[in-house]
Amino acid sequence: MQPYAILLADLSFQEEIKKSRFITYLTHIEGKQQALDYLQSIKTRHKDARHHCWAYIAASPQDSVKMGCSDDGEPRGTAGRPMLNILQGTRVGEIMAVVVRYSGGIKLGTGGLVRAYSNGIQQLISQMQTTEKCFYQQYQLHCDYGQMAVLENLLAMSSGRILQASYLQSVDVVIEVDLRSCVSFLGQLEALTQGKLVAQEIDIN
Repeated sequence: MQPYAILLADLSFQEEIKKSRFITYLTHIEGKQQALDYLQSIKTRHKDARHHCWAYIAASPQDSVKMGCSDDGEPRGTAGRPMLNILQGTRVGEIMAVVVRYSGGIKLGTGGLVRAYSNGIQQLISQMQTTEKCFYQQYQLHCDYGQMAVLENLLAMSSGRILQASYLQSVDVVIEVDLRSCVSFLGQLEALTQGKLVAQEIDIN
């Protein structure tokens, strides 16, 4: 699982176009259910709005299976799909956009709707701050005190860290290692301890 960028803070943008008010929200979500819960919260906040159009990428920006969008009553292809296309262009994962429209009674036309539903997201993209989401594998080890220095040095080189340690006659340790470094980490651990220190994989799913 390769790292990808995720949004650090929620953002919003509001504008009026031909008497219609458009309010765009951008948020970080983890999974489809959280996306649906967020959408419901926006609908509750804007009960009187005519449309609540949305698009989300629920996982990695490369995972097309975990994406979705809706025009929510607007002409087909004028809201949800353009919104999703913009989100995909950011290469940010776990992100959702909701655009609320309070209609002003003046028709915008197909092109006008696409521009209106796209513009808010484009404005917010310029303000986005992101951080990298990495993936880790956890291991459990039973160490002698003398082996801890070797383990700590290897973790420092492998983007890893000690999650917990129990210091008795020996040390029971739970660690995590960046998935990209696991093969190298395990190989060096075996070589440096001559196979005496074994990391047992923990299944956290």
